[in-house]
Amino acid sequence: MTFLGNEGKQTGEVKSDPGAEPASRGIRESWTGPDRDGFVLWFTGLSGSGKTTLADLVEHDLRGRRVRVERLDGDVVRQSLTADLGFSKEDRDKNIQRVTFVAKLLSRNGVGVVAAFISPYRATRDWVRGEVTNFIEVFVDCTLEECIRRDVKGLYVKAVAGEIPGFTGVSDPYEPPLNSEITVNSAEESVEESFAKIMAYLEERGYVPLREIAG
Repeated sequence: MTFLGNEGKQTGEVKSDPGAEPASRGIRESWTGPDRDGFVLWFTGLSGSGKTTLADLVEHDLRGRRVRVERLDGDVVRQSLTADLGFSKEDRDKNIQRVTFVAKLLSRNGVGVVAAFISPYRATRDWVRGEVTNFIEVFVDCTLEECIRRDVKGLYVKAVAGEIPGFTGVSDPYEPPLNSEITVNSAEESVEESFAKIMAYLEERGYVPLREIAG
């Protein structure tokens, strides 16, 4: 079960080379599973901040390292698992609660979960932290102005005009993390820099295997 989505992309997106050498070469062993702890890498930030772009890159890299990983993405989840929900605070919380149930089952069974959700409310994210195994919060920081500039769908423009009520960052609040494990700034950092920061955290804390240095 892999959920992929189309949330606003961070500029300068890295494309995978179909002719490149498989990333699994040089990896010591398969990773995660019943004998290893899973984790939940939770990307949060405004729409258009670059969550999905980074989550896609991380998922691709982890699969190359033979890590058991699954993706949960806000856009696709709302087309399936939570298609009956709207965007009121109550429905937003229900959306995250359902996703958390899936992430909880996966992570406690040794699967790495890469989740990308706006998840605007701090208390809700803190609740998720207490429910799953090894919650790692990734705050994708980005100015509202930059998110609006990237918005090819014109959603922010409609929200500012009052055509979309309860839009996060415009008419509904986004509460940034106070102490996230990882913070990247997609308005100031390149995609490569943000991606490297995330992978370094996972490697240093033993959540993923190190790549062997080519000799």
